Amino acid sequence: MQTITAYKLFRRMKDGTLAPLFIGKRKRLPTGVWLNAESIPTKGYAYRPGWHACLEPHAPHLRQGGDRVWARVTVDDYRTYARPAAQGGTWVLANRMRIEEVLL
Repeated sequence: MQTITAYKLFRRMKDGTLAPLFIGKRKRLPTGVWLNAESIPTKGYAYRPGWHACLEPHAPHLRQGGDRVWARVTVDDYRTYARPAAQGGTWVLANRMRIEEVLL
């Protein structure tokens, strides 16, 4: 499967680094390098392993702004997951992701 461009919402930390929103939120994620997804079952969340991203920088079900920023990412070894439009439509669940740039 080819790589595709997708969009992911991150938390921007006070030091400028990026972190996941919910699961694995203590990790700091570098830009420009391939990151492998980890399987981290978490109470209260559906088990959907992989990096979660969208095909557009749009996820109405998540609070945006403040410390949350969208980034363009490249994903590899992924599958799509149909979700309602209110949850951003199609999700991309990827085993590998590279953060390319934060969108302003």
